[in-house]
Amino acid sequence: MLKAVLMDIDDTLLDFGKCAEQAMRIMRENPNARAIYTDWRDPMKVIRPVFSEPRASRAGISEQEASDAIRENFEGLPVGTFRDGDELIPIIARADEKLRSIEHFRSIMIWSPNAKKMIPLTQIFDRTDIVWENPILVQRNRIPTITVKCDPVKGLSSTLFNELRPKIEAIPLPPGCRLEWGGEYEDSMKASDGVFSKLPPFVVIMVLILLFLFNSIRQSLVIWLTVPLAIVGVSCGLLLTGQPFGFMALLGFLSLSGMLIKNAIILIDEINTRLRSGGDPFDAIVESAVSRMRPVAMAAFTTVLGMLPLIFDAFFAAMAVTIMFGLTFACVLTLIVVPVLYTMFYRIAPRRDL
Repeated sequence: MLKAVLMDIDDTLLDFGKCAEQAMRIMRENPNARAIYTDWRDPMKVIRPVFSEPRASRAGISEQEASDAIRENFEGLPVGTFRDGDELIPIIARADEKLRSIEHFRSIMIWSPNAKKMIPLTQIFDRTDIVWENPILVQRNRIPTITVKCDPVKGLSSTLFNELRPKIEAIPLPPGCRLEWGGEYEDSMKASDGVFSKLPPFVVIMVLILLFLFNSIRQSLVIWLTVPLAIVGVSCGLLLTGQPFGFMALLGFLSLSGMLIKNAIILIDEINTRLRSGGDPFDAIVESAVSRMRPVAMAAFTTVLGMLPLIFDAFFAAMAVTIMFGLTFACVLTLIVVPVLYTMFYRIAPRRDL
């Protein structure tokens, strides 16, 4: 959904209305866009009578009575209710349909208490001005806003958004105006900002847990260095399936980080156990990776199978792809990268038999 915020209404309203029409044309040209709508309306011709206090006083008519007479002629005034069982139906008094046009404005009559007869309403007006009036605009944060929006025919809104965004952002805006994107894109950005704002304390807690668990900064670094490498698998999965990295993909990546850390903890703990039992350190690392290969691979395989049905759901597809491809690549990270980093951090060289 496209939301444009106007900063200077009087000078730029008509120009910005044209920008909204250009955005609608771009949306209509896209076959995947439907339900195209804008709340922009062209300026309307309005009759604005100028009330005369002296004339109205001589006729004994108040400004409210004159307003009610005009409203009764065009919109109608409620004069009572009709009860139909449990339903109350309002009774509206208004002029005949043929008399509701602007052309019959001068023929509206009003009762004058002083004259004791009906008089033309125009007798209590100094003049009647015909002006062009701008439509009422919805305000967002106290700033008048014109909204242009559409829905996708099929697939995700993010796909349609990526197709429309460069074309709509290329529309030149009048001075004092700016363009903002709303709808699902805005909701996703707000949700992502909320997640990232609350993420640092939990990351600190996870780091402290690893430090207390292994009592070693180097082993904790080995585990955390594998997490950024998972982006390779996630990126490949999203590119192959055409899924966007939105809020659901972000949730999937956070879940994937926990799985990666869990697999790395299992392998590091196995390496430490074998090192404490004695023997060559390099052989202990290799044997630990081999012994943990089946549990790590089977855990990843079962998780991937559990996520497989979500690929066919439009809402959860991005999260499922992120976890499936990221976790598959995480097996390689756990079984190869973690042992390599461990040997580098502890400077363990392979045993050379003479």
